[in-house]
Amino acid sequence: MGLMEQLRRQPALRAVDLALADVLRRRVPGTDERVLAAAALASFAVSLGHAAFDPAQPRQLLPEVGAWPEADAWRAVLAASPWVSQPAPGESADSSRPLVLEGGLLYLRRYREYERRLAARLQALARGGIDAMPEAIAPLFAALFPDADAGNLQAQAARQALLRPLLLVTGGPGTGKTTTITRLLLLLLAQARAEGRAPPRIALVAPTGRAADRVAESLRNAVARLRTDGIEPELCDALPTTASTLHRLLGPIPDSPAFRFNAQAPLPHDVVVVDEASMVDLPLMCKLVEAVADGARLILLGDRDQLPSVEAGDVLAAIDDAAGEGADSGEHVAGDDAARGPLHGHRVHLRRGYRQSDALDLAPLADAVRDRDAEAVLQLLREGPAGVSFHENLADPLRGTTRETLLAPWRALQALPRDPPDEAARHDIAQQALALAARLRLLTALRDGPQGARTLNARIEELLAGPRRPPYFHGRLLLVNENNHRLGLFNGDIGVCLDGGDGVRAWFTGGDAGVRAFHPAALPAHDSAFAMTVHKAQGSEFDEVWLQLPTRDSRVLSRELVYTGITRARRALHVAGSADVIKAALARHATRWSGLGWRLAGESTC
Repeated sequence: MGLMEQLRRQPALRAVDLALADVLRRRVPGTDERVLAAAALASFAVSLGHAAFDPAQPRQLLPEVGAWPEADAWRAVLAASPWVSQPAPGESADSSRPLVLEGGLLYLRRYREYERRLAARLQALARGGIDAMPEAIAPLFAALFPDADAGNLQAQAARQALLRPLLLVTGGPGTGKTTTITRLLLLLLAQARAEGRAPPRIALVAPTGRAADRVAESLRNAVARLRTDGIEPELCDALPTTASTLHRLLGPIPDSPAFRFNAQAPLPHDVVVVDEASMVDLPLMCKLVEAVADGARLILLGDRDQLPSVEAGDVLAAIDDAAGEGADSGEHVAGDDAARGPLHGHRVHLRRGYRQSDALDLAPLADAVRDRDAEAVLQLLREGPAGVSFHENLADPLRGTTRETLLAPWRALQALPRDPPDEAARHDIAQQALALAARLRLLTALRDGPQGARTLNARIEELLAGPRRPPYFHGRLLLVNENNHRLGLFNGDIGVCLDGGDGVRAWFTGGDAGVRAFHPAALPAHDSAFAMTVHKAQGSEFDEVWLQLPTRDSRVLSRELVYTGITRARRALHVAGSADVIKAALARHATRWSGLGWRLAGESTC
């Protein structure tokens, strides 16, 4: 059986992947089937989050296929194909050829160009900067960071961001990333005032609407604490109070993948701060970075131990590797940094945990998961640190004693008043409902199957509203799955259905009143949100999280998935699953094929 015939028998391969191979075969009938197979696999790899296909590891994509070509011979055939270009690292690929072979990887040309353009623009941003902090803001810096000389990494991050137009600030939950950025923005505002300039125009953004709301809330809380500490109110008042999604910031053009702001029409902002950068995929990060104006600052916040973006690329990890630990020392040695790579020293990693509920001691468990220490993870789960419960070998959380524990917050939603007397009461009830909606979330690794989000949602709905429930019942939670710029609803937004007496409306945060109502028929694509996949929950936090793992190992499981799931909890965490599945998950690393790392490091080969 030929290679292409084997691929056509693989149910995982998509029709669009095979269609690319078919187009190449029709245009040049004698095309080697190894080239056709590689083209289909390059397309399929992108659907799995890779930026390219590695001919040396085809079994990682399709383990069921029998014999594969030898890697070197496969690459030699690709290099000789008229469908494949091999440009120098900094050069554009031939637009007449759909495939690019570079660094041992085979790219769809578009994704190779995203990598090349992103690396070039990040390196250009990194080349600017100054060598010393402006004297005018030294007193405010000392007030904001009184322990700066004692190795405070938050102070070092703020100092580096003042000196450099590009900075990556990494760290786990509660390490103070938002607090650090709030203080940095105050310093930039004070510097502009001291120098007689207009205040910097600041954009605070995140990949999803929920993540944007969360970072804005965190910034407002940080500002409130600074006011209490005696920081000048005029400076505090100048900080942004809201955040935007990346798509909204860039300005989508209807029916087009392009944005209104781009390299030719840059963003009108002096500072762009991106939270949850691990969620940003390769194409979107490329378009964002190209839209940052010359002379502006770009600050990326993220946690590389979380899941990478759902779409192609693992951009944060590549930038993190290229930037290295150089900035952690707090010293700016431009020549030394340049010798190690264009981005070296443009990162600070925060280690100390600041956000810690008295009811939840999550840090030791998160550290053990990050270190892939399965025995330590299981020991901690079984010992039950404060706020952590382990339901070992529990496959069905909706049976037995755990069922009512899960359903209680959602029953409270259903108990909210119906048919409120006036609009003000409707808004008040909607705000209560959205607050209740953030109390608990059932997170899953899978979408389908007995422990999948779709199955669990259907069962929860039946338990709450009966087998003959209407599609949109009072108290139903909704999760938006696509962006709708006209409505201002975005992928990841969570809403709640409420009966206002004149029919059910879906309420979401936003608008002048803080909440907005939509007729369910007007909503973009959506699902129920009682249970969500960990991927969908990324960028969100909930008071209580129930992480339900499948009964069998799955390729979806990884250390990053477990880490992301448990770190969504603020006050209580439940983990349900077997020791074997947890061990299998921690042994698997969510790797992505990409050449962005070596491009950012300034290397010429992989």
